[in-house]
Amino acid sequence: MTRFGYTLMTEQNGPKELVANAIEAERVGFDFEVSSDHYSPWLSAQGHSPYAWSVLGAVAHATERVELYSYVTCPTIRYHPVVVAQKSATLQILADGRFVLGLGTGESLNEHVVGKGWPSLDTRQDMLVEAVELIRELHTGELITFRGEYFDADSARLWDVPDTAVPIGIAISGDKSVNRFGPIADHLIATEPNASLVEQWKDIRSSVGDGPVGRSVGQIPISWDPDRDTATARAHDQFRWFAGGWSVNSDLPTTAGFAGATAFVRPEDVAEAIPCGPDLDRIVDAVAPYWDAGFTDIALVQIGGETQQQFLGEIAEPLLEKLRDAAPR
Repeated sequence: MTRFGYTLMTEQNGPKELVANAIEAERVGFDFEVSSDHYSPWLSAQGHSPYAWSVLGAVAHATERVELYSYVTCPTIRYHPVVVAQKSATLQILADGRFVLGLGTGESLNEHVVGKGWPSLDTRQDMLVEAVELIRELHTGELITFRGEYFDADSARLWDVPDTAVPIGIAISGDKSVNRFGPIADHLIATEPNASLVEQWKDIRSSVGDGPVGRSVGQIPISWDPDRDTATARAHDQFRWFAGGWSVNSDLPTTAGFAGATAFVRPEDVAEAIPCGPDLDRIVDAVAPYWDAGFTDIALVQIGGETQQQFLGEIAEPLLEKLRDAAPR
């Protein structure tokens, strides 16, 4: 059965609001919750960016059923892999085995802040492969010394290791990344309904072991509102950053850069790409390409921090019912 998730978008709410939203999302029936991990919002209009791991710890304590994801964390520049290993192990204990560590190569927007520059994509991919190796070694709970091309660990050990291993999902966007990360990831994470990518993923996962191939986890923004014009204006104000595509989005370092790069994106351009307004059937139609492409899990992003409680309280349950009725079982 296709599972549906709720996005705790740290760029559009403060920490207390995010925890309240997480509790309500579990209550209304979402299957899992994913949290972005940013140092800055994409656009200043979004207005927030609390520390995702503090929020996830609180959410793990405040919820009981939903699976939780970091969606996604870059474990190579702003965070050293030994720190990611420790906090993900701790979170898995707090979540009683409900946590999945989602990883990716990152964006300059969040990683440049520590003053170490912004490597090429090939280098970032190499760094991520090495980081995953180090994280998995530390998750064994053994005392390790690690010497890599990019990272070292000296006599490092995690003293609190969960009984349930921490699964790792990796954000993948094309042939190169699926070939690099497919053999080392438990789950696929992607933001476009690319059927060939999912098939490549399944083929690679089938070739590296006899176990399940793992989940394919997608994400889609929506802008529900009783008024379509209001929904469109809000999506344009806060989410037009998507228009540049990933090759641009990963390299821009500031919110001002994103504002400049999207200055000529029109509200109608955003409305064409994102379902805006009260029509739940239109939202279902926009989500359908993900399950058609083979995604097992699909997370929704409701745009606008101020709209979350209304969306969760009034619309989430009937929307989930429509999605589950339409999705393959």
